Amino acid sequence: MEPLIIVDGANVVGSVPDGWWRDRAGAAARLRDALAQRDRSALPGDVTLVVEGAARGVRGIDGVPVEAAPQSGDDHIVRLVRDNVSNRPVIVVTSDRLLRHRVTELGASIVSPGQLRAAIPYGGRRDST
Repeated sequence: MEPLIIVDGANVVGSVPDGWWRDRAGAAARLRDALAQRDRSALPGDVTLVVEGAARGVRGIDGVPVEAAPQSGDDHIVRLVRDNVSNRPVIVVTSDRLLRHRVTELGASIVSPGQLRAAIPYGGRRDST
């Protein structure tokens, strides 16, 4: 069974110091697009990108649904894990220590933002200096 890969969008975007804070929605859209272009042999499974705050307006695209957290992105990710972990493997992409603890207690596995970035064509803004 293919895993559900839940991506903590704010955490992954924030792992690349490329000026993302000036355009949070644009940064989340670039991450979404990179996830859609991923090599499925390197990153198999269904991917869901969770966004919050200024990135809430980012829409999903074919192959990458986007869930806008109504409040805390971390709480939304925990709900997604809780709703899915009994039916399939769940992997959460984050480096947030508290979130990692919360989701592993529920049975999810963890992948770091760096590991994710190595598997997708995402390094932040193309025009960053």
